[in-house]
Amino acid sequence: MPLVCLGLSHRTAPVEVRERHAFPASMLGETLIALRDYPAVREAVVLATCGRLEIYAELESYEAGTEQLKQFLSAFRHSAVAYDMESYLYTLLGRQAIEHLFHVATGLDSMLIGEAEILGQVKSAYVQAQRAQSIGKSLHRLFREALSAGKAARSQTEIGGDSVSAATAAVEMAQAHVGELYAKTVVVIGAGQMGTTAARRLKASGARLVMIDRSLMSTLADALREADVAITATGASHFILDPGKVSEAMLARPDRPLFIVDIAVPRDVDPDVARLPGVALVDIDALSAVVDETLDARRAAVPFVEEIIEEHVTRYVDWYRSRAAVPVIASLTQKADAIREAELERLFARCPGLTERERMLITGMSMTIISRLLHSAVTRMREKAIGEHDEGILHAKIVDELFELGTA
Repeated sequence: MPLVCLGLSHRTAPVEVRERHAFPASMLGETLIALRDYPAVREAVVLATCGRLEIYAELESYEAGTEQLKQFLSAFRHSAVAYDMESYLYTLLGRQAIEHLFHVATGLDSMLIGEAEILGQVKSAYVQAQRAQSIGKSLHRLFREALSAGKAARSQTEIGGDSVSAATAAVEMAQAHVGELYAKTVVVIGAGQMGTTAARRLKASGARLVMIDRSLMSTLADALREADVAITATGASHFILDPGKVSEAMLARPDRPLFIVDIAVPRDVDPDVARLPGVALVDIDALSAVVDETLDARRAAVPFVEEIIEEHVTRYVDWYRSRAAVPVIASLTQKADAIREAELERLFARCPGLTERERMLITGMSMTIISRLLHSAVTRMREKAIGEHDEGILHAKIVDELFELGTA
């Protein structure tokens, strides 16, 4: 039953592809319940962010399972697209999938290295899977370990220093484009996490801030007429700004340029807006270049984060491999203990004159004999399962047969 990660990200797919496969948070529960109906998918977690869509799964078989995951991605959200989706997908198996999740959770695989939001997004994906009951022991342990690695990386290294996120990068890009933001009018469209993060940075810079959430969209045209910069982060499934709306605003301000930063996936702004005179538009894929030179401290922390990742990966892999021996070990110890207790009962029935202390001494001796007898066998089975997995499975089967445990 292999572990896999199937997905696409900012490293393999441009934003126009990623937005076609974006899952709103409100749909994740439905998504996970649908995944449970695929027979080769035993467990599944969906991690959906502005930079990636990934399915982590434990499968009955690699070939059938990965094919069903691809069918799911093709059919569940977008049955017809004008491109070959598989050209953007990556499939990671076993240890590669585990290491990848830990790189994601620690921020090493983010669009902006050390991105602060990603750990919360990994946790949210884990919680959603728990609610949808699409997660079992394997992925439960994997995501707990990934969250632990992410927390350790942020607390023990500088990977999270100098707060940088898509929202803060948007503010920095705006500042680079229009100059000092003090007294400039900046419209932030969207009151979610990214919008509020951008708003905090803008307030600190002295900008004249205008916040617009979905309930205030009717005021958007008026706000654009006055804006020097617009930052959009709504998470809507359609374009909030199209050429018609923006050109109407520009007619009222023909001599003033407008700079728009779209940090939403799916995108809030129709790319054709960039063709309008006086309008400059950048999307989320362009943001990483803005902060590239400010992340030296984070890059220096990467080797230390890699050490943390290796420690957590090894711990999880050892646990995962040892599971092959666990049922046999449990059955062997239970059977031995049942025999020990039955023989004690027979002995005590034949020797009713034994004192309570004598009974305790005999019981203790019987437990010591069982423990010492089984210790080497149990230890070797665990070691073989971890270090030489196939041979460990063979050893477990032999023990199962010899002692008639019935776990196979």
